[in-house]
Amino acid sequence: MTAAQWMTRVIKPAVFVLCLAPLAWLLWDAFHHQLGANPVEKLNHRTGIWTLRLLLITLAVTPLRRITGWNVLIRLRRMLGLYTFFYACLHFLTWLVFDHFFDLHEVTKDIIKRPYITVGFSAFVLLIPLAVTSTHNWIRRLGPSWKTLHQSIYVIAVAGVLHYLWLVKADVRDPVIYGLILVALLAYRAWTKRATAPPRLI
Repeated sequence: MTAAQWMTRVIKPAVFVLCLAPLAWLLWDAFHHQLGANPVEKLNHRTGIWTLRLLLITLAVTPLRRITGWNVLIRLRRMLGLYTFFYACLHFLTWLVFDHFFDLHEVTKDIIKRPYITVGFSAFVLLIPLAVTSTHNWIRRLGPSWKTLHQSIYVIAVAGVLHYLWLVKADVRDPVIYGLILVALLAYRAWTKRATAPPRLI
């Protein structure tokens, strides 16, 4: 079995199931009333944290491919990106439905008044065009513009970390860890971009 066949038949299905595991765990806890005294807060936290985790994992695919030489890893990136958007939608809907009961006036006030919600909502809005244009058809239609559009994933990641950092306020250890991971990914990207850039003529 070739590496491409192994990826298609084994790795991708396994990653697909693993990405659903956090949702299954969340539903199990909800069904068994194990979400604590504030289940809405727990739903918000767990869907949000998995959005951020999957976003960072998605960003790590390209560096890992370059370091290991396993080019087939790139086939996981779109699926991981779409799962990131899926958990972001769950996170947003939890806030919209259970926190505000579809009250758009209160939603708008919250977005304007609370910086962590402003930046989190902005990140969610920026994710939408990336999810919509993730298909091969859109890649062909947009041409070089597709890559430019999808560079906004790094802005989204920064916004996601800030959203988490400003939310927790007191114990910032977890968001700082995610922030350091993001800094490492951004530093690696900057280093590889500089290393592969053509020499400047003097």
